[in-house]
Amino acid sequence: MEYRYLGKTGLRVSRLCFGSLTMGPLQAGFSSAQAGEILAFAFEQGINFVDMAQLYGVYPYVREALRLTQRDDIILCSKTYAYEHDAAVAAVEEARKALDRDVIDIFMLHEQESELTLRGHRPALEALYEFKARGIIRAVGISTHHVAAVRAATKLNVDVIHPLINVAGWGIVDGTRQQMEDAIRDAHQAGIGIYIMKAFGGGNLHKRSAECLNYVLSLPFADAIAIGMQAKEEVEANLSFFQTGRYTEAQEKHLREKNRRIHVEDWCVGCGNCAGHCPQGAITVTNGRMQVDPDKCVLCAYCSAFCDMYAIKML
Repeated sequence: MEYRYLGKTGLRVSRLCFGSLTMGPLQAGFSSAQAGEILAFAFEQGINFVDMAQLYGVYPYVREALRLTQRDDIILCSKTYAYEHDAAVAAVEEARKALDRDVIDIFMLHEQESELTLRGHRPALEALYEFKARGIIRAVGISTHHVAAVRAATKLNVDVIHPLINVAGWGIVDGTRQQMEDAIRDAHQAGIGIYIMKAFGGGNLHKRSAECLNYVLSLPFADAIAIGMQAKEEVEANLSFFQTGRYTEAQEKHLREKNRRIHVEDWCVGCGNCAGHCPQGAITVTNGRMQVDPDKCVLCAYCSAFCDMYAIKML
């Protein structure tokens, strides 16, 4: 496994980052034991970097994996939607307690959109930097689907940015693939650590899996790439590609055949709460029922977290 330093943070991470969202209650809904075993297997194979978020509900999974592994170099990143100081403090303390870790390596503001949203979250950002000064967090950053947020975070000189980019530019809200490349490159040249999300467009580009990985691995500014995985076989397949530049025929066939989709249960009442929390603007409510635009949806499943009726499922 190739390891790189994440910008100027001093954090040495595996190029392949384990994206934990896909195993969590918003998607596959694995048990802690099942997910912990897969994660621990990934650690044994050389992956030492895990992407999480307060929203994902995966802390018990990661804690179980940490219990199972002998490695002491696992780098953990989490994210919060908090915009108030005290809410950010609570988010960090929640993660520390749930993961049984005194230090969380990276903590981010989740899904920032622009300089304006970063200004609105300034009290939360200051709380994260206070934790960093105390040694409780080692790096502070943002995640985003927006070019403007990458530019704004670069001006603020955050430690790490977790941006969306893929070969098709799928899911970039406010610009082109080239514009996102340019923004990320400038951030990396400024010493900011970069780890990529949505290399497969949230699964929408799964039939172009080799092309997708060849693209992100060719980006000189991508210190690491987060990929959601749900099985040991997927861990092995992605490790194989990262190490050799190709999948086996069987691995590629499996990935081509895997297809994820959003399912809306009959009891959807059309409240529109999901639409208000879709970062892509992919959801509308028509005739009292949620409708998804497949040309905009990146299958992140964030909408399901805001469905009080539990009517949205990721299959």
